[in-house]
Amino acid sequence: MRIDKFLKVARVIKRRTVANEAADGGRVVVNGKVVKPSYEVKVGDIVEIKFGDKLAKFEILQIPKTQGKAIGEIIKVL
Repeated sequence: MRIDKFLKVARVIKRRTVANEAADGGRVVVNGKVVKPSYEVKVGDIVEIKFGDKLAKFEILQIPKTQGKAIGEIIKVL
């Protein structure tokens, strides 16, 4: 699954277009590397997102098929 779609489905970012813009702007880092919106996420990836002066860091535990409320089963906040 693409990183922009994952961020939307996992409810990290509300809209996919915003997730796409964040990745294009260099604010999304996976395993220490800045990634594009088309990056394919894998279980075990460590994702960092810069929201202004704040930093959100989490590990991907599973790749969901659809958007749901069980965000604790999808990511682990670091």
